[in-house]
Amino acid sequence: MHRAIPAAPVPTVTVVIPVKDDAEELGRCLRALDAQTLTPTEVVVVDNASVDASAAVAAAHGARVIRCDHPGTPAASAAGYDAATGDVILRLDADCVPEARWVETMVTACVRDPRVAAWTGGARFLDGPRALRRPLAAAYLFAYVAVCGSALGHVPLFGSNLALRRAAWQDVRERVHRVDPELHDDLDLAFHLGERHRLRWLPAAGMGISMRPFGSGRSFARRVVRGFRTVLVHWPQDFPPVRWTRLLLRRVLHRLQVPAPGRWRA
Repeated sequence: MHRAIPAAPVPTVTVVIPVKDDAEELGRCLRALDAQTLTPTEVVVVDNASVDASAAVAAAHGARVIRCDHPGTPAASAAGYDAATGDVILRLDADCVPEARWVETMVTACVRDPRVAAWTGGARFLDGPRALRRPLAAAYLFAYVAVCGSALGHVPLFGSNLALRRAAWQDVRERVHRVDPELHDDLDLAFHLGERHRLRWLPAAGMGISMRPFGSGRSFARRVVRGFRTVLVHWPQDFPPVRWTRLLLRRVLHRLQVPAPGRWRA
């Protein structure tokens, strides 16, 4: 007689949403979370010193609101991760609209492969010229993965569509850059997580994002400058050839089951 293998327990889930003066879009995002096929355990909205009704909108939807007065998404995101109580932390932006199975898709991936510390998915544009939404989103994500992946030596993380194990966050929380508002927090997190943990791409995690950050040349240029700044702040220790070699050696040692020295140790 064969014994049935017990199903893996469903992890608790915290959704983290940093917000600054984006009450209307936040309401739309929270309504989409209310309609998920798998209800998250909690939703944490990090109010980054908003002067509009963002905090009130979050509270009206039953979210736990925490205040982060230090400016910038890196500080707000880190505050949300610190406050999360779920086994898995899901991250998206206030102007995002997750597809109905987003939470379920992310949690299923985490249960299916416990070796992976973080999953990240793509996106589609919700606004802008309709005919250009799909090709522009594809071009943007391809460029992001190609450029950032080259700097990292592995899959980058996309903050608008992210699943992160809380245990992995606890491992890197003291090393991420929290106080510089001119950094991309998701790229910075990828630098630190990818040093010791596996990151994977999850195409099935559907997410709608706003084209607002790309609405002007100045806004787009600012994002590019932040990207370069985020990469350069990790040099010289993460200069691409140095990082690639270190990560390759770590993977080889892992396969040989040889403990890696110092910061390489998983």
